[in-house]
Amino acid sequence: MAPAGALSELPLLLALLGALLPEPGDAQTSVFPTEATLPRGGSVLVNCSSTCEEEAFLGLETPLTKEERDTGHNWMVFELSDVEEDSKPMCFSICGSKQTTARISITVYRFPEHMELLPLPPWQPVGENLTLKCHVWGGAPRAQLTLVLLRGEEELSRQPAVGEPAEGTATVLAGRGDNGANFTCRAELDLRPQGLGFFQNTSAPRQLRTFVLPMTSPQLETPRILEVGTSEKVVCSMGGLFPASEAQVHLALGDHRLNTTVTYNEDSLSATAWVEGTAENKGDHLLVCAIMLGNQSQESWRNLTVYSFPAPNLTLSEQEVSEGTQVEVACEASAGLRVRLSVAPAEPWAPSVQFLLNATAEDNGRHFSCSAALEVAGHVLYKNQTKELRVLYGPRLDESDCLGNWTWPEETNQNLSCQAWGNPVPRLTCLRETDRAPLPIGDLRPVKKQYEGTYLCKAESPRGAVTRKVFLTVLTRKNVLIIVLLTAGAILGAVVVAICLYNRQRKIKIYKLLKAQEAAALKLKTQATPP
Repeated sequence: MAPAGALSELPLLLALLGALLPEPGDAQTSVFPTEATLPRGGSVLVNCSSTCEEEAFLGLETPLTKEERDTGHNWMVFELSDVEEDSKPMCFSICGSKQTTARISITVYRFPEHMELLPLPPWQPVGENLTLKCHVWGGAPRAQLTLVLLRGEEELSRQPAVGEPAEGTATVLAGRGDNGANFTCRAELDLRPQGLGFFQNTSAPRQLRTFVLPMTSPQLETPRILEVGTSEKVVCSMGGLFPASEAQVHLALGDHRLNTTVTYNEDSLSATAWVEGTAENKGDHLLVCAIMLGNQSQESWRNLTVYSFPAPNLTLSEQEVSEGTQVEVACEASAGLRVRLSVAPAEPWAPSVQFLLNATAEDNGRHFSCSAALEVAGHVLYKNQTKELRVLYGPRLDESDCLGNWTWPEETNQNLSCQAWGNPVPRLTCLRETDRAPLPIGDLRPVKKQYEGTYLCKAESPRGAVTRKVFLTVLTRKNVLIIVLLTAGAILGAVVVAICLYNRQRKIKIYKLLKAQEAAALKLKTQATPP
């Protein structure tokens, strides 16, 4: 390769030679090929020739590395190698005193050195525009270099490569269908007009993730109050999510995150957790549920009060006593609480209540209830303790529980009830006095004549015994007819007596009326006669 100084002086030298040499005529210089497209670092053979009738002086002026490969009458072939950039070498010839030139246009093509689709956002909201950007460094010739942005195989934009780096952009409206879609940038170098073909290179793909998070708060179902020693379920749910399976849930009581189980559906989720009331977390807390999807989040919160409410203490001096024993009933509450006893509901609430009772048989099985009240977060809560009093008393066989006389028609359906009371429950036996046959207590279907008689019923327990006679009379059909006739006769007699009494009273009234009229007439006559 000629030194740079020599190359700069070559045109002056050629011009001087042309002025000194005689002019041969209209000789021309030509070059082949006139245009060449090479890969970067490639080589090309250049043929310089002259139409001079005489022997012409030929040469090739270029800063490129050249080497003479062949020569002949008025032609010369040079090889240009390691061509890195576009160039326009010049062939020249001197024919006589005249110099002519011809240039070859060399275009160097090269693929882009580096191309990249700029990172996509981690999440893209559905319904918002997304701008894609592609940067390409290097690549030539730029006139044949095009940048293409693609979604999968779908072409989004096509732009010429301009600047360094060249930038290609495209704007898309993100939809649900774009979730998981791959976006790429492709560089296309079209050298088919130069007969070299079509070249393309594609960047590494980038995947888009789209999402939908409604602008509403999650639905939070939680108790407002929680007692120490108990646990309650908390449920946080939300619909309209996309993709629902990518959503995350944060459930926490104050600074304590709860162990949460999340169930996903097509476009919704439901998260459940158990919150426990402990002595350590007694007081007011904020229960928070946050649902996060993409780069957004929505949350709901509720106030939760953890409280302690010991049950009241109800005591009976004795729970099992004999009839006539005095029993003390006491109702007490923990510090800060007030109580009320069921036997005195009208009394005001107090820290403690006492009640004295002289136990009777009617008090057996009586329940006493001690109630305590506590106000928590605007709610009034009650706790009760109940105890039963057992009173021991001897057997009772009263008229109301076992009638003394039973009279029934034969062959009818009846129910014979006879029950004894006492604590402990007495054993009841009813035997007929004549033959000690048992009294058929219960359903008699039908009543038989053989049941008739006088029975002695005895109720006995460890606390004593009582007896009662029971008379059972069974009426045959003849007895029933006589009773019916006697009853009808009695009714008829009563009617006749009533009629007789009515007539007698009516006659008395008429008689008294006549006597009164006669007395009145006599009085008038006496007054009318002169003395």
